[in-house]
Amino acid sequence: MPRNIYDEDHEAFRASAREFVERTLAPRAEEMIRDHVIARDIWLEAGKQGFFGLTIPEEFGGAGIDDYRFNAIFAEEISKFTAAVASCFGIHSDVTAPYIVSLGTEEQKQKYLPRVATGELILSIGMTEPSGGSDLANLKSTAVKADDGSGDWILNGSKTFITNGHQCDVAVVAARTDPSKGAKGISLFLVEAGTEGLKVSDDPAMGVRASHTGRLHLENVEVSADNLLGTSEDALDAIRRSRLAWAALACGTGRAVLDQVSQYVTERKAFGEPIGHRQAVAFTVANIAIELDGMRLATLRAAARLDSGRKPEAAAEAIAHARALVTKYGAQIGSDAVQLLGGHGFVKEFDNERWYRDLRGAGVLEGTLLV
Repeated sequence: MPRNIYDEDHEAFRASAREFVERTLAPRAEEMIRDHVIARDIWLEAGKQGFFGLTIPEEFGGAGIDDYRFNAIFAEEISKFTAAVASCFGIHSDVTAPYIVSLGTEEQKQKYLPRVATGELILSIGMTEPSGGSDLANLKSTAVKADDGSGDWILNGSKTFITNGHQCDVAVVAARTDPSKGAKGISLFLVEAGTEGLKVSDDPAMGVRASHTGRLHLENVEVSADNLLGTSEDALDAIRRSRLAWAALACGTGRAVLDQVSQYVTERKAFGEPIGHRQAVAFTVANIAIELDGMRLATLRAAARLDSGRKPEAAAEAIAHARALVTKYGAQIGSDAVQLLGGHGFVKEFDNERWYRDLRGAGVLEGTLLV
């Protein structure tokens, strides 16, 4: 991989994302953490800045950029502030929106994408279930044809750990349409908020608290045949993209951790000298930098595979590598930083206790590597 993986356009975009964080997000940090929700005006401002339309074609109000590095940059910069906001934005624009772009009918694209790009319409995705996690072969949610011959579908089931659950206007939901085909008998459906039979309940998490994770309950939810979006392979690809998005978020949060501890060990003095002069401390900070660099390079390689134009499964191995590194080292970075900061790393006065919880989530959300 070339040493300079970003050009001037990437760096200009990074500066724009950083300015958005400092001007729009940072002053509202306490509010979002307290209320566990991102206000609608923040969504609209992010849309106005063009952050949600990166992968959306120009004819539908987006930028039509076919370069996932821009998405990774946005995820990194937002997650330096908080991974919770980054996860909400990422599920909306980096994971769910591309499926409407690539799989949607012309009518679906016209109906949803312009408002997705502006932030007026918030998206979510429902894959994970209480009984089977992200194991599509064990998916319990079902979709059967209505008896009236209309061609409509009736959905039943439950989805958990749903980012944007309480705020989403449209959710892409995976359900089993052919029980005889195992993981291959799955389809994706567009389900709009307010549809009869669709309910949302709280599903609070240890980390990413501002994202207000929820649980979707589908009880005889009837959706039009026109809301069918994709197949089992598309559902698998959605999970892969979610995992790559989480890897990018972990990289941004890890960068914030490194910046904080680097300054802290230089300024904090004990026994007459900065604690960074102690080899054990210096080596721990160095390890954080090394591990973070490896995570970022693996994530960017996976992004490049997505950009290559090959079939989605071509990126699966690279995404798995990035996820494995994030799972192992993301939580370690957070834990080491808590240790380096001592008592300051354990209290809410510093951001590190929140970063640690967010990094821990990167290893378990969208499925654990231990099964």
